[in-house]
Amino acid sequence: MLAMPEINHIKKLRNDKSLSINEISKRTGFSWQTVKKYADNDQLPEEKVPIKKGMMYEEKWGEIVIDWLTEDYALKKKLRRNNKNIFDGLQKLGFPGSYRTVCNFIKEEWKEKMLNETDELKEECERLTHPPAEAQIDFGITEAIEDGKAKDIHCLVMSFPYSNAGYAVPLPAENQECFLEGLKVIFNQSGFVPRKLRLDNLPAAVVKARGRNQETVFTEEFQRFASHYGFEAQACNPRKGNEKGHVENKVGYVRYNFFTPSPVINDLAHLRDLLFEQCRKDHQRSHYKKGEVIADLLEEEKKYGLALPESDYPVFKQSMVTANKYGEVRIDGALIHVPKSYYYSKLYLIQYWDYYKVVSSNGEILSNGPRPYMNQTREIPWQSILKNWRKKPRSIVYSRYFSYLPGRIAHYLNIESMKLRKERVDWLLSLINTHDVKEIDERFYELLPDVFGK
Repeated sequence: MLAMPEINHIKKLRNDKSLSINEISKRTGFSWQTVKKYADNDQLPEEKVPIKKGMMYEEKWGEIVIDWLTEDYALKKKLRRNNKNIFDGLQKLGFPGSYRTVCNFIKEEWKEKMLNETDELKEECERLTHPPAEAQIDFGITEAIEDGKAKDIHCLVMSFPYSNAGYAVPLPAENQECFLEGLKVIFNQSGFVPRKLRLDNLPAAVVKARGRNQETVFTEEFQRFASHYGFEAQACNPRKGNEKGHVENKVGYVRYNFFTPSPVINDLAHLRDLLFEQCRKDHQRSHYKKGEVIADLLEEEKKYGLALPESDYPVFKQSMVTANKYGEVRIDGALIHVPKSYYYSKLYLIQYWDYYKVVSSNGEILSNGPRPYMNQTREIPWQSILKNWRKKPRSIVYSRYFSYLPGRIAHYLNIESMKLRKERVDWLLSLINTHDVKEIDERFYELLPDVFGK
């Protein structure tokens, strides 16, 4: 396109000098077609609305991504999908594009248009050097879906900064029994014990944080545990999270790569196996800086570590308790009935990370079972989810919650007709106030005629 002075010059030669197109072309050096375009045609401004093209706009992929991002925005940030999770999910649906295409779309259509967020400057922290066989440990809270309900998972994550390897163990709480049990599991999974273990001021391990002229005071049980395995515990200074920044990053990495979306599990043992396999697979990637495979670096790191002891440390907490007049003992804040407890003035409560037992002074086990927190779950808000699905039935099979549905219901909603999808969502909405999703699935064929047989 010519500049306005050149366009005006052509028009002046044409209109004021009455020159031919050929003559103007010779004088200006522009092609005949160019001169003809500007000499005889009005150059009026036109509205130009750019129409975005490409598979993200012309096909279903962009809508799916926006649906996912909108759905995730209602969740806590740690539970949201990141770009890689979204790309992996699209690939499972047959997406033919690249990771960069997805990233560009999310940046332009979500982050810049929808969120309008600005980056904040982060305080620079002192860069720490990490020799082999030094590890960092921390908890991170995420969730899994068990038996159709959400379950909080306290994930104990250990990272090895030298090799960038990491291990994660799911636990029901962050008390001392769970913490020490998690350390045992990770030591066994990695095949060695780190010489130094850096940790935050976790109540499970620390009685009193480091202060002026005073070192950290660890719990007696943690000191015994450390002595048995031979590692040196190093507590961070208060409010100095950068001193264990590697494991904090690893906690986020585990959350976004292994828990987004929330996995469907049978129990904690099942999740433990899944996480161990995920960690082993992750060790096959290259180190972000050294360029070597993480698994190879970890194998080299083992040479500098401590050997596992011949026997595992027995982790439990023992205390004396008294039953109330109803024969109940308080365990983890819950009152548990203990048969025959009224015969004894004192009872021994022995708590492991996952179960308890109440023993009489004669050594008789009066009661035992899973610790109360083992069965703590939260209902998935199916009513609000179903209402959103009714408005956008196309999004059902792409929703993060679709995989949480029991088999019969999931199959029932996975139908091409949007009209039928709405009708079937209406059926579920009519039942959800009086039946949970698991019950609807179990009584599926019994409940179905009650609605559509009339």
